[in-house]
Amino acid sequence: MRIGVVTFPGSLDDGDAARAARIAGAEAVRLWHGDPDLHGVDAVVLPGGFSYGDYLRCGAIARFAPVMESIIDAARGGLPVLGICNGFQVLCEAHLLPGALTRNQHLHFRNRDQWLKVESTNTAWTNGFTAGQEILIPVKNGEGCFVADTKTLDALEAEGRVIARYIKGNPNGSQRDIAGITNEAGNVVGIMPHPEHAVEALTGPSLDGLGFFTSVLRSLAKDGQLAGGQQ
Repeated sequence: MRIGVVTFPGSLDDGDAARAARIAGAEAVRLWHGDPDLHGVDAVVLPGGFSYGDYLRCGAIARFAPVMESIIDAARGGLPVLGICNGFQVLCEAHLLPGALTRNQHLHFRNRDQWLKVESTNTAWTNGFTAGQEILIPVKNGEGCFVADTKTLDALEAEGRVIARYIKGNPNGSQRDIAGITNEAGNVVGIMPHPEHAVEALTGPSLDGLGFFTSVLRSLAKDGQLAGGQQ
């Protein structure tokens, strides 16, 4: 299975995301922002960093990159897409996810290991976890405060689309302690903390982040088996 990892000008976690995909057992395929060809990948990761220097707003320019036009179309057709940190911001700018990521309420950059509670396992990227599971992965952002209007927040809660919530401290002031959300179909997920930095005992605070990458492989394998059985 092939997981594509996009590189924008200013991306800095694309190499880490590709490594996490390989550790999970996938073939990592590097995708360039200026190339609309997705090269037959089975899933896509939009990595953390500062795409296009975060000019205008975080993710606002990256949303219009040639590769994003292809990703938007593919995501609407069911392609699993994970946006991490800046990637989450890009997904919101592309309207694949609702809400927005704004300046941390305390106006300081936060870089620390962060506890999360997994809320939903009904997505391509979280099905390997158990509901209520507590995981430890790094967070590092200056504009990670998730905001949305009350109607949107209530809908996300009611539809089970909050996939992870900050616990033991909210690092950025996100409304309702939201750390990650999914679209209605469950194939597109945005998360502000960095699971790709928690996949090896040598460098991470845990191995908890690996579950996001093994989950999508599990989801793809299941879908492939179903498709094969129907043929």
